[in-house]
Amino acid sequence: MAKTAADLMVEALIDWGVDIIFGLPGDGINGIMESLRTHQEQIRFIQVRHEEAAAFMACAYAKYTGKLGVCLATSGPGGIHLLNGLYDAKLDGQPVLAITGLPFHDLVDTYTQQDVALDRLFMDVAAYNTRVMGPSHVENVTDLACRTALGYRKVAHIAFPVDIQEMKADKNSSKRNVKHHTSDINVRNARLPDETSFRAASEILNRGKKIAILAGQGALDASDALEQTADRLGAPIIKALLGKGAVPDASPFTTGGIGLLGTKPSQDAMENCDTLLIVGSSFPYIEFLPKPQQAESVQIDLDPVKIGLRYPVDVALIGDSRRALDGLLPMLERKKDRSFLEKAQKDMKSWNELMEKRATNPDKPMKPQVLAHELGKRLRPDAIVSSDSGTITTWWARHIQARHGQSYSCSGTLASMACGLPYTIAAQLAHPTRQCVAFVGDGGFSMLMAELATAVKYKLPIIVVVIKNNTLGQIKWEQMVFLGNPEYGVDLHPIDFVKFAEACGAVGLRIEDPKECGLVLDRALSPDFDGPVVIEAVVDPLEAPMPAKVTPEQAAKFAKSLLRGEPNRDKIIATQIADRVRELV
Repeated sequence: MAKTAADLMVEALIDWGVDIIFGLPGDGINGIMESLRTHQEQIRFIQVRHEEAAAFMACAYAKYTGKLGVCLATSGPGGIHLLNGLYDAKLDGQPVLAITGLPFHDLVDTYTQQDVALDRLFMDVAAYNTRVMGPSHVENVTDLACRTALGYRKVAHIAFPVDIQEMKADKNSSKRNVKHHTSDINVRNARLPDETSFRAASEILNRGKKIAILAGQGALDASDALEQTADRLGAPIIKALLGKGAVPDASPFTTGGIGLLGTKPSQDAMENCDTLLIVGSSFPYIEFLPKPQQAESVQIDLDPVKIGLRYPVDVALIGDSRRALDGLLPMLERKKDRSFLEKAQKDMKSWNELMEKRATNPDKPMKPQVLAHELGKRLRPDAIVSSDSGTITTWWARHIQARHGQSYSCSGTLASMACGLPYTIAAQLAHPTRQCVAFVGDGGFSMLMAELATAVKYKLPIIVVVIKNNTLGQIKWEQMVFLGNPEYGVDLHPIDFVKFAEACGAVGLRIEDPKECGLVLDRALSPDFDGPVVIEAVVDPLEAPMPAKVTPEQAAKFAKSLLRGEPNRDKIIATQIADRVRELV
């Protein structure tokens, strides 16, 4: 049978090493679907229930493998649904290719059915964005789209008119379009800083007295070099959210996270350092960084655009974090004065004791910290743990201890709800033998919970932990603590997630009593189940994800919200005061 234009695209993707595509069929991509059917032994199509989930899965696949993530959607509404997951990929710097259908090429922009100019719609999200003009155009644009996404760690998009998909591949090309003149060679960007930059950076770090290291997603493959650098400089390692797995939480050099869901020792280190080394991070909350001019700064990043984005940098090292640190280490002098690190370590010991106290609270309703803590203790050394966005992220960041060999991620910069379950499905498909866990809230989970049926369909042994408090917790506490307003519009109608799991064909378990938490988790994590397991953990809706250091302004706003008619005022006052008193005795 003669090849079609769609065959050219699918075979080009196979040449680029793509072996999985996430998507939902539609009449705007019928030609591509037929090609995927005839190539199914070489490339796997994963059918999702919503295109947004397909884009989240493509992003997560890229995060957890380093390979190109690919998603597919039909014309019009299908392509529109991809956008949120694609922005997640864009803002977290992940290589993702989106393929969408278009109407018949000679009816585009004539108000025909599903006539959405997706190439124009995707102009902001995609670094490479084009429309297929004919069969002889396919090979060229597919190669360039894959190369752009992988080379720059960005989103690429190809819009493919439905009639062109089915055209014969041997249609005449223009005289300058020589057949097979492109290639599928992908060159990894492994640039290394020059000697002058290394010397300048080492001079700053060698004269620093109180050095702090901020490590992000770009440092995930530089764990050993990070700890060696911290040891040499006597510097605590502060981890941005996407850098949670950069070094183990048990490392003597880390003070854990930063920001609203970070630790007090991390914030203290930032407030008191005189030198800042940023490794692979564009952490967006500049109010948690040292004040400008407080500290001299060195930044390591693969992307020159990210240099000086959050903090005035004195020296930039453009390159891969691990290779840059390896090149820098021989030039660094070992600090004799270890007092800055030792204070951070002492403070971290106190912080961990406080977290342990909160995570072993026996009260009912169960505290969400209890569930996170008990789960973290039971995770396998190879676990991949994906968090959703909201208060859930605080418990994930503070109470699930990252260990060597484990992987962690979330929607870092976009902070989108609904990502946790699709991330975990993609992780399990990418790593079938690893333990893959979704740590999600009831708000985020319910947005795309139909994807549980996807996990059942493909017999994926994922663990989905749903923290159920029947409220949009993050928004509730922002209304109160940051705005001084009583909560409004945040209550959620309860859903029985155990029954929902069973309706989908999964196993559903419930935890309400903290005394039973460990036993239920042991059962859920056992090898007894060969498909998805959903754990509904019913927790205290009044447990606040408070910042590590509450400012006087935040305390005043909190008090103001209670005085202005907060409906749960008495319960909140009783809960918060009781918890704080317990921590003091």
